[in-house]
Amino acid sequence: MTSTIAPRVRTLVLLLLAATGLLLAGAGPVSAHAALTGSDPRQGAVVDKAPQQVSLTFSEKVALADDSLRVLDPKGKRVDRGDPAGTGGTTYSVKLHSGLPDGTYTVTYQVVSEDSHPVAGAYTFSIGAPSKTSVSVDDQAAGGGVVGVLYGFGRYVSYAGFIVLVGGAAFVLGCWRGGTAVRSMQRLVVSGWLALTAATLGLLLVRGSYTGSGKVGDIFDLDLLGQVLQTKTGAALVSRLLLLAAAALFIAVLFGAYDKRDDEEKRDLTFGLAIGGSVVAAGLAASWAMSEHASTGLQAGLAMPVDVLHLLAVAGWLGGLTALLVALYRAPVETPVDGAAVRRFSRLAFGSVLTLVVTGVYQSWRQLGSWSAFTGTRYGQLLLVKIGLVVLLVGIAWISRRWTARLAESGAAVSAEAAEEGESEADADADADVEKERVTSGAVTSAATTESGAADTGAGSERAAQLARQRAAVDTARRKRERDADPNRFGLRRSVLAEAGVAVVLLAVTTMLTSTEPGRTEEQAAAASSSATTEANAAGALTLDMSFDTGGEDGKGVVRIDLDPARSGANEMHVYVLRPNGRAFDIPEVKVAFTLEAQDIGPLPVVPDHISTGHWSASGVQIPMAGDWKIAVTVRTSDIDQATVSKNAQIG
Repeated sequence: MTSTIAPRVRTLVLLLLAATGLLLAGAGPVSAHAALTGSDPRQGAVVDKAPQQVSLTFSEKVALADDSLRVLDPKGKRVDRGDPAGTGGTTYSVKLHSGLPDGTYTVTYQVVSEDSHPVAGAYTFSIGAPSKTSVSVDDQAAGGGVVGVLYGFGRYVSYAGFIVLVGGAAFVLGCWRGGTAVRSMQRLVVSGWLALTAATLGLLLVRGSYTGSGKVGDIFDLDLLGQVLQTKTGAALVSRLLLLAAAALFIAVLFGAYDKRDDEEKRDLTFGLAIGGSVVAAGLAASWAMSEHASTGLQAGLAMPVDVLHLLAVAGWLGGLTALLVALYRAPVETPVDGAAVRRFSRLAFGSVLTLVVTGVYQSWRQLGSWSAFTGTRYGQLLLVKIGLVVLLVGIAWISRRWTARLAESGAAVSAEAAEEGESEADADADADVEKERVTSGAVTSAATTESGAADTGAGSERAAQLARQRAAVDTARRKRERDADPNRFGLRRSVLAEAGVAVVLLAVTTMLTSTEPGRTEEQAAAASSSATTEANAAGALTLDMSFDTGGEDGKGVVRIDLDPARSGANEMHVYVLRPNGRAFDIPEVKVAFTLEAQDIGPLPVVPDHISTGHWSASGVQIPMAGDWKIAVTVRTSDIDQATVSKNAQIG
């Protein structure tokens, strides 16, 4: 039985690393949490006169740096002047130089949303008429690359450290106070503290590069660190470090002075540790709530305390589960975790699950806003995965509760048998002591008859001590085998190990969820885009959005057709190919065809020119007459993957 412990723990560690690597590799750059909902000039617009400024409107307030908004001419030269500034609400603008020539201009932005995540993007507009441009409008990857991976890993480690620190300490103090003297429990809680402290320091260093240049070399830039310390996220990380200093004192008392006190002093110290530990744990949880999703958007004043409760419940459940797993596998034979401690943890876990359900329902409503967002947004899809994992975890926990009850019953039976066998064992021990005394006495008498008696006595004493140590080791191994042979304890171990494995994956999904754009924000951005399209149509232009799927890897997206003035005669056409998240999609080829089926005209092919990443344009597109035209777009995403989508629209 004992030989299988190490492989199982190694399996759990490998599962942790695999889940982390898979999710971090698949996550890519952090999704924008402040979506661009409007711009002036709007994306793809062709204006008659050069504007005096460019304005961008986001779904929430953002933080700006000196070069957060840039405007580049067709040759890639900056034409903006001065620093960007807010113009009221969530709209921000930057002024332009006067006398700008005709051509296609590129607007790039990189800001930090109010919930601490970097947001980047770009689009084009034209003055007079579209032109070729040397600016490549690639996917503006905010928080991507090596720095993004480091920051994401740091976030995961910080969550894991918080859960192990708070949950492990709560398990020892509230469920198994005998664990204060167990070395493996001490190492577990201290490891959680070290992981959270190291991750917090790492996040402070990486934060400046993560929200800015994304360069590894900027991680140790002290100027960037100074700028980070002046932000809301920097203040939250510094507060977390100060609270971790208080947590270190808590750990020192719990695993040091506590075990040396008598029962009455322990009761008083337990009350003080419970109050102080709760305050420190709530403060640590608040360092996330005050700087991330809960701190912005709908009902922020209520959302932050709810988020604190949610994090504490996660720590109580999953951190306590980790501590129970360590106790079941690593506790010494002299102080095994008993059924009473497991039952107390079961009640703690049940209360934590109830808290998770209540707070989770509120958070889901706040972040999604509609049932359709469950399946229509990435946040909703990840949330469905998280809900499924929680349900699975609760199911395994129910099995663990059954094993706990059986362990308690078997423990009572073993105690009764031990009481009955105590007298016979005492007699056997007495006989063994008499025999030992006889043998020792004979050895001493024999040794006294020779010159080397003293030396032989010394050797005999050393041999006796060695035999005593061997006997103690054998006795400990025997008791450990007897303990591990208990089928109820073995079943509880397996079910708790399964719970811990699911919890590892759940933590990874939760970390991804906190760095994904909320469904409510994504839908608001889509509604704003639709409103802008309606306004453009009212002004005489035509805008059509068509979803496509070429069937290949990375083959999904949206193609947008802008036709101006959408009347018979010559028209200006712009084609934009976007990813599902609204970013520019660089593909090899786009072709358009117009067909008026009622008059048997067409298809009239149009091959637009490639202007920039995800942007094609064609001038002088001739529409011979008004009518209900079918507009078909062929999108090729690779050498073999392409798809044709179409829509009908009234032109003229």
